[in-house]
Amino acid sequence: MSVPNPIPARMRGLNRAEICDVNFQEFVQGWSGTPGAKPAPGEAILPGSALDARGFRELFQSQLISRHLDLMARVLRVQNKVFYTIGSSGHEGNAMVARLTRHTDPAFLHYRSGGFMAERFRKLPGMDPVMDSALSFAASKEDPASGGRHKVWGSKPLWVLPQTSTIASHLPKAFGTAVAIEQGKRIGHALPVPGDSIAICSFGDASSNHATAQTAFNAAAWTAYQKLPAPILFVCEDNGIGISVKTPEGWVARNFRDRPDLDYFYADGLDLAAGYGDVQRAVEHCRRTRRPTFLHLRTTRIMGHAGTDFEIEWRSIEELCAVEASDPLLRSAAIALESGLMSRDEILALYEDTRKQCFAAAEEADRRPRLSTLEEVMAPLAPYTPQAVAKEAARADYGKRREEVFGGKDKLPEKQPPRHLAIQINHALHDLFAKYPETLLFGEDVAQKGGVYTVTKGLQKAFGPRRVFNTLLDETVILGLAQGYANMGMLPLPEIQYLAYFHNAADQIRGEAASLQFFSNGQYRNPMVVRIASLGYQRGFGGHFHNDNSITALRDIPGLVVGCPSRGDDAATMLRTLAALAKVDGRVCALLEPIALYMAKDLYEAGDGGWLTEYPAPDQAMALGEGRVYGEGHDDLVIFTFGNGVPMSLRAARAIEAKHGWKVRVVDLRWLVPLNEAFIRAQAASAQRILIVDEGRRSAGVGEGIITAVVEGGYGARPFRRVVGADTFTPLAGAAFLVIPSEAEITAAADTLA
Repeated sequence: MSVPNPIPARMRGLNRAEICDVNFQEFVQGWSGTPGAKPAPGEAILPGSALDARGFRELFQSQLISRHLDLMARVLRVQNKVFYTIGSSGHEGNAMVARLTRHTDPAFLHYRSGGFMAERFRKLPGMDPVMDSALSFAASKEDPASGGRHKVWGSKPLWVLPQTSTIASHLPKAFGTAVAIEQGKRIGHALPVPGDSIAICSFGDASSNHATAQTAFNAAAWTAYQKLPAPILFVCEDNGIGISVKTPEGWVARNFRDRPDLDYFYADGLDLAAGYGDVQRAVEHCRRTRRPTFLHLRTTRIMGHAGTDFEIEWRSIEELCAVEASDPLLRSAAIALESGLMSRDEILALYEDTRKQCFAAAEEADRRPRLSTLEEVMAPLAPYTPQAVAKEAARADYGKRREEVFGGKDKLPEKQPPRHLAIQINHALHDLFAKYPETLLFGEDVAQKGGVYTVTKGLQKAFGPRRVFNTLLDETVILGLAQGYANMGMLPLPEIQYLAYFHNAADQIRGEAASLQFFSNGQYRNPMVVRIASLGYQRGFGGHFHNDNSITALRDIPGLVVGCPSRGDDAATMLRTLAALAKVDGRVCALLEPIALYMAKDLYEAGDGGWLTEYPAPDQAMALGEGRVYGEGHDDLVIFTFGNGVPMSLRAARAIEAKHGWKVRVVDLRWLVPLNEAFIRAQAASAQRILIVDEGRRSAGVGEGIITAVVEGGYGARPFRRVVGADTFTPLAGAAFLVIPSEAEITAAADTLA
């Protein structure tokens, strides 16, 4: 017995996009109800609806734009004119969220946000959602969102910060932006958006389960529990499926409906007339109460996850037919007909006109230029204006404020005796806070305690709890907050308590903060300086979480700047440059502070004070990439190193000189990302022998970059060795010193070069 095929014969052989297209037209043509009296523009579209006729018409148009962009993408992708097919079909109801919010409400959007974007474009005159979107689909360098680097929903004038196709990684920075709106008002900072703005963050039901999403929900509730404002509207667009994994029926409501301090609202995103009032209540609640608000928006997914997802291979025909019957555009067409607002011919004419507009825009976008050189691709990734940065780093026009902070002219740090690294970092932070009123420092234990190593001691007392404060114990949230404060024009200095803890949250820098300038074509930026207590050699407090020497994860992040001072004066001048890089060029920066050198005072023997330094005057700064050379002109052996390796190498150099009669030069790189390859090659040029001391791990460590620079510079024929940490986690107690370089290993390596 044959099984009947539920797909009508006329539709067999059509793809899902074509079936979706035919469904809409046949639904409108076959509608046989009785239309009501046509409502006036300001009247409810249907009895009892909060949506008026004018609003419905515009929302319907936005839905149609979104749908035809999807259909266009599926058709033109096979012609190599479009390069992205993750569509918004079934999610067009998110246009209601755009209509009910402002274009100055920062938005962090799910990739199925075509309806939202089409509607938000109405907020400003003269903007064209169709052409702008077509340029993005075509990867044209004229794309106003990303300059052709990715298909993203983004707009600088509309305050939509571009995201790539992430899984919930944008939620922490959206939460951070909401908190930053309130924080800016508390510290008297001029916000770039109105003070009653809210942050909007949309995501799918599957993404709501991700750890990064959960940390944002938890942080929002943690904030609200303390009666602190966090005006974020979380919009969960629930289509019941994540690629091919179904969300259990009722799970989102069960998981979020009764969460304390996360206010839950539900709206039907498949029905504009029914859902509008509920969306309106959620938005108004968030704006009025300044509390984190969770809007559970019912959606569906028409067509597959993307153009390559052939659902027929894993979904039954009956299920697909049921999904297509729930198409929100069919309901919108029915509303237009039932209300008497539009006739069948008017709807079909608008449908076809929108199709023509989208295809015409796509064909035009295909004719526009695309990125064609590496320089074009990388242009917004790591902007650097050396003269402007140097001028800003050395700017010291805040002298009176300094005197107040340090307690008088005679107590300024440059007038004090030489001090160790931790004290000089502390002084430099006080200086930055005096220089930049928009500076914030936050993290775990940084406030009253002053940090685990007292590096931030006294900052909260000097500048108050609104600028120096503790966070919850969550590195992802700390870095999400940093992005939010940066979005609102502040200068965040987040502290990560240990380098190992950074790895828990690395994607907030790799995937989000450091990528924003790239994917927004330089229109948005995340200026920040992340301080990280780092590296090994710490005695009495060990294990791999407190003696982590893995720098690789940081070196792999495009656009990131990483400095690593070994002494106090370098740390101060480096911090000034990092802050200037953030302020002038919007750079994301990190400072690795060697824990074992925080309190180091001596160099060669106890009591010599050889590792104490004077505090540099506030008009002194260190250029990006500038190294420090000990023993200039000594060519018998050149040692390249950084961090803890510097004092170790200086001590080893004495022994090597005594044993072999060599003149030894020690080169402190100071800047690890980007490596100054020209500087390395210049120092290697006259070297008779080269030794690389890298306290990181053998695989993918800084030493590999040094070797590459030396060899590619043509100096590979010189004898050289590498002293480097082992590829292992750091054990406890004395065993830790078996896995990282020692002075004895440095001198032994030099012996092999004799």
